[in-house]
Amino acid sequence: MITALKFTLLLLALAFAQGLHYNYIDELDKEAGTVRAVQASQYVSLWPLPQKVKILDLSFKLTSFNIVDAKESSAGSSCSLLQDAYRRYYEYMFGIAKRQGPRKSRLTGPSELTELQVWITSPDSECDGYPSVTSDESYELSVDLPYAVLKAPKVWGALHGLETFSQLVYEDQYGAKSINSTAISDFPRFAHRGILLDSSRHFLPLKVILANLETMAMNKFNVFHWHIVDDQSFPYLSRTFPQLSQQGAYHPYTHVYTPADVKMVIEFGRLRGIRVVPEFDTPGHTQSWGKGQKDLLTPCYSGSKPSGSFGPVNPILNTTYDFMSQFFKEISTVFPDAYVHLGGDEVDFTCWKSNPDIQKFMDQQGYGQDYKKLESFYIQKLLDIVTTTHKGYMIWQEVFDNGVKLKPDTVVHVWIGGGANEEMGKVTAAGYTTILSAPWYLDYISYAQDWQKYYKVEPLDFDGTEEQKKLVIGGEACLWGEYVDATNLTPRLWPRASAVAERLWSAKDVTDINDAFNRLSVHRCRMVAHCYDILCICISFYDKL
Repeated sequence: MITALKFTLLLLALAFAQGLHYNYIDELDKEAGTVRAVQASQYVSLWPLPQKVKILDLSFKLTSFNIVDAKESSAGSSCSLLQDAYRRYYEYMFGIAKRQGPRKSRLTGPSELTELQVWITSPDSECDGYPSVTSDESYELSVDLPYAVLKAPKVWGALHGLETFSQLVYEDQYGAKSINSTAISDFPRFAHRGILLDSSRHFLPLKVILANLETMAMNKFNVFHWHIVDDQSFPYLSRTFPQLSQQGAYHPYTHVYTPADVKMVIEFGRLRGIRVVPEFDTPGHTQSWGKGQKDLLTPCYSGSKPSGSFGPVNPILNTTYDFMSQFFKEISTVFPDAYVHLGGDEVDFTCWKSNPDIQKFMDQQGYGQDYKKLESFYIQKLLDIVTTTHKGYMIWQEVFDNGVKLKPDTVVHVWIGGGANEEMGKVTAAGYTTILSAPWYLDYISYAQDWQKYYKVEPLDFDGTEEQKKLVIGGEACLWGEYVDATNLTPRLWPRASAVAERLWSAKDVTDINDAFNRLSVHRCRMVAHCYDILCICISFYDKL
């Protein structure tokens, strides 16, 4: 009953967006200093907005409808990724019911659309592969008689096209599922469009992670940055070092991610065109590591005696690098993505400064009292280790700032606010690929419609050449877990992250807040209809329903 009610609300919202123009006074736009009157968007309920879209008033009914492979497609019935997507999107659009089979004698009306034919045009559909930073995510969608056609070079574009098609379906004033004649040509502006979730500070049950992967797909995000461990807990169950989670997790059995769990997350993401990039942050943020790995962390001193506390990873012991070699060898086999995030941020030097063995090593190396050089010494050895696993790496900006020698394909992650544009200029001037998160820390909350400030961000708004700006491959919305757990993660994240999704997907000139407000209102209803607890961005919208 509840699910049916949510679905009915969504259909009503889509009907208003498709065919009914409504006006209502929204809250004061403080920046503009005016009261906004919002009308139905000419782009109905599409989110994020495609690059090129034309929607006509001509509508078709979908009373007898199937999603099928085009005869010319290189991905046929053996492509389980697409077959799973057909089933999933059919249920999204028409409810959980038996999919329609072939019709033998039923006649259709002159305005009835019976099929969406999906045509993968490239000889290699990548159906059995994994998405990557170079994946082709483009697609073209034509909705017209006698059937709709979705063309994409690869399956990744087809997945996005199916999402777009589902957003076009609405219920007309007579209760019939309908869709308007539409032509869309679409591709993402940026290749890296990510969400960071923190499963260490508060353990996130598997179902919460999977639900957010589902919502990410609805918003055309394509990277799940899994900040899986940190100081607070080590929930990753390592085959090589099982004691890490046995000692470092909140609970060794109920609050861990088993190999089967990790495999499920990766496959669930793959079926939705989402990469899973794990982060194992060192040398700081490692207190939970030390509980299960003796001598990994640096003993802190109070005067001439150990204080009993521990600091960052001990960078002067050979055993540290032996451990890291074995650990990241395992990570390279568990996570198929070409990249692993190595962190490298917020290293507190206090413990290193207190330790006499560290001080002696500093003197031997000629580092003086410059502990950034010691950090760089550790990071450089770690990068060499990861390179042997044939993985690329992403790092937080401090690693670049401290002058560590990086591989040319390193991805530098800019996160520190207050100088992000200057940092973006420095990193790209040095020739490194960059992603931006500084303006998109969604764990920071504020009153009213703060999604607007995330929407208004322009990732390329820094001084630099065109060649520098080509090095910016996208960004990530980050949701850190100090005050976020399974009970409030989804409403904290959505639909605020949807604002980031459109900024990273749509054209640079898609900046109309009024139009975005209307489309996002409908998109939120759509996400709610999928049984997710999505934060409300408006009250009066529902009053009008």
